[in-house]
Amino acid sequence: MEWKNIYRGILMGASDVVPGVSGGTIAVLLGIYERLIAAINGFVSKEWKKQLGFLIPLGIGIITAIFLLSNVIDWLFKNYPGPTKFFFLGLILGVLPYLFHKADATNKFKTKHIILLLIGAVIVGSMAFLQASEGPVIENMTSSTYILLFFSGFIASSALVLPGISGSLMLLILGVYTTIIGAISNLQLDIIAVTAAGIILGIVFMSKLVNFFLNHYYTGTFAVVIGMVIGSVFVVFPGWPAEVSRVLVSIVTFAAGLAGAYLLGKVEYKA
Repeated sequence: MEWKNIYRGILMGASDVVPGVSGGTIAVLLGIYERLIAAINGFVSKEWKKQLGFLIPLGIGIITAIFLLSNVIDWLFKNYPGPTKFFFLGLILGVLPYLFHKADATNKFKTKHIILLLIGAVIVGSMAFLQASEGPVIENMTSSTYILLFFSGFIASSALVLPGISGSLMLLILGVYTTIIGAISNLQLDIIAVTAAGIILGIVFMSKLVNFFLNHYYTGTFAVVIGMVIGSVFVVFPGWPAEVSRVLVSIVTFAAGLAGAYLLGKVEYKA
């Protein structure tokens, strides 16, 4: 068992609760993105047992973070959205040098890869202009509501596989974020189960798609991944706060994010 994956899963799970931040981005930051995609694909094959040592500790960390930290992250996001987002902004910007190094961009990136990078950045960056609303808590559960929650989970699962795509933001856009977060906090098992089923199927589908492109078009795929991470900067950036005290706090949390990315890079990336 790769028990170190528990803390990695905690970081990924905590980030997935914050609208605008992607668990996939954190996986890239931690240097386990390709391994994650390969493990998910391997889990739905004859060699599924070989992937348990990687996936079980990671899953424990993600579930722990979602259930134990969802209220904390949600509280931080509601009461200190600026400083919280600046922390994640620091993490995202801090990992970019490692990504370019890992992709060997200096030697391998050609014009087509730059174009792919820009496309990835525009796709994710444009999400900053989408209208998102928490929406009311859905109390009257019908078959159509469960179908909505299932497909919401399917769409949101892209956050774990695609860097820069925020699952929580997708849930906000679909108007079910408050319902699902409330269900997690109150242990409403029917809502959790239906949403989780959509998430699992979505992860399997998207990971197979990404795995295909990584195996056949590695450099181009990595260019898109880097572009998506860059694009997420525009989604996460909350704008500068009006109060001087909030500006100072945001600068401190941004610096903490950069420092965290630097330390994680030193630990996780073997260059």
